[in-house]
Amino acid sequence: MCLLLRRRALAPGMFAFVTLVSFATIAAAQQDSARATVPRRNAADSSRQGAPVVFATDTLFHLYGGLGPFSAETRAAAIAARLGQIAAGVARGDSIRVTDRETYSELSVGDVVVMTVLDDDARPLGIPRGELARRYATRLRSAVSGAAARTSARALLEDAGYAIAATIALLVLLQLLSMGFSRLYVRIEALRRVRLPLLHIQDFELLSAGRLSSLLIGVARTLRVVLTLLLLYVYIPLVLSFFPWTAPFSQRIIGYAIRPFAVAWFAFVDFLPNLFYLAAGVVITRYVLAFVHLIFGAIGNGSIQLGGFYADWAEPTYKILRVLILAFAAIVLYPYLPGASSDAFKGVSIFLGVLFSLGSSGAVGNMVAGIVLTYTRAFQLGDRVQIGGTVGDVTEKTLLVTRLRTIKNEAVTIPNGAVLSSQVVNFTTLSDQGLILHTSVTIGYDAPWRRVHELLIEGARRTEHVLAEPAPFVLQTGLDDFYVSYELNAYTSRPELMAVIYSYLHQNIQEAFNEGGVEIMSPHYTALRDGNETTIPAGQLASRYRAPAFRVQHVDGATHNETEERTKASYTPPDVPRSPR
Repeated sequence: MCLLLRRRALAPGMFAFVTLVSFATIAAAQQDSARATVPRRNAADSSRQGAPVVFATDTLFHLYGGLGPFSAETRAAAIAARLGQIAAGVARGDSIRVTDRETYSELSVGDVVVMTVLDDDARPLGIPRGELARRYATRLRSAVSGAAARTSARALLEDAGYAIAATIALLVLLQLLSMGFSRLYVRIEALRRVRLPLLHIQDFELLSAGRLSSLLIGVARTLRVVLTLLLLYVYIPLVLSFFPWTAPFSQRIIGYAIRPFAVAWFAFVDFLPNLFYLAAGVVITRYVLAFVHLIFGAIGNGSIQLGGFYADWAEPTYKILRVLILAFAAIVLYPYLPGASSDAFKGVSIFLGVLFSLGSSGAVGNMVAGIVLTYTRAFQLGDRVQIGGTVGDVTEKTLLVTRLRTIKNEAVTIPNGAVLSSQVVNFTTLSDQGLILHTSVTIGYDAPWRRVHELLIEGARRTEHVLAEPAPFVLQTGLDDFYVSYELNAYTSRPELMAVIYSYLHQNIQEAFNEGGVEIMSPHYTALRDGNETTIPAGQLASRYRAPAFRVQHVDGATHNETEERTKASYTPPDVPRSPR
């Protein structure tokens, strides 16, 4: 490079400046090389760009035509090899001569042909072949002379001096880094005891002073390692660039760091048109979602009313439409994502799709069930419902689960799939018309049914939260062998208090029956009633009540229990004649 020739004329005091300029020039050259090697979209064909002839890290010119079976790239590589051999064996650079032939021009040194210039090489440049051959000869003489000058003893001594100076500068910088970071570590340790504040959120301590100081020391050590590696990365290519034999390795090492950034930069430049498409798609999608949210928000608060579309459908419908709009936007913008057409991106997409399909069948089923439950309006938040064997108030409805709070204050989570496949009883939907609470009692045939009806209705009227209108009513649901089944039906507008209302209703029924003198007990027990006390509480019995005595009858001079006698008589077989009394 011409910079290596120029640095020899500089004073030693300008070494630092030359070092920085050298590194910057090498980096710029390598960046140009990397840019040339990065495949660009709509790039010209290699035959139109030409094959570069590179000698001593410099690109001398380009070849465009092939010679027989040899392509332009093969010719360029052969020319570079011959120039290296010539530079090692000649002392003068003006020994290269030009010989014009009928169809080509030769550039030779003695009997050795260095290269030939074809009409195909001159035609893309619009220069006559002979004139182009003489220009190439001038460049070759300069390159060979420069290579010879760079390998002279004086040049090598200068290169060695620059390398030693760079090494000294590296050692000085490393020592300064060591001293500076050692003082920084001490400074951080001192701040731990006096100035470092605690990082906390309310009463929760995120980082104590000790942890914070340890974190800062770790960051400082990492920074020291990074700076040391950066110095070494600058030092090694710089020293290698001082010598002609190691200069190619210098540019190669620099290229390892520059090429990824260059590739990333050119990829970003190529991605800019797609970035504008993505930005436009994101903006359009955002405003479409805002408009849809505005419309369904108005439907939800009643500002817009649609026939057959309930206000509580607004929010779930918006959520479904939002997912659909986002999915549509993702499908449209997917081709413009970086790496969307790469095999790796496609493979990851297929893998994630398979995982989602295999692992989320239950979740998808619950989501579909949640959507169906939303639009069937089986229940709303706050409703008292019975789902399967669970009774409680609906506290939350999501796409996946429904949550109930039972009368025992238990939180029950039911998957929407189970809700959809179960029978749902809603006690709240028709509560404005009155929810009918019903309970049954069985009373023996000895109690007048009209009296039983009156007592049941009286117990219902005494119960709080039972409506007077519509009035309670009684249904006789069965005439069994020993008793009659009565069903009391009473209206209430408070389904959330069902458990309490049932409790009070049963208490008041007992009170009404006790006051009315009708016992609520098993009719089988009343068949053996003789001599037994009533089960009505003593406080509610009349003052003249006495427990009945066993009936005794005097027969044939003996005292017998009438009940026992009747029992024995009842077991006499029908075909045996009774003895006369």
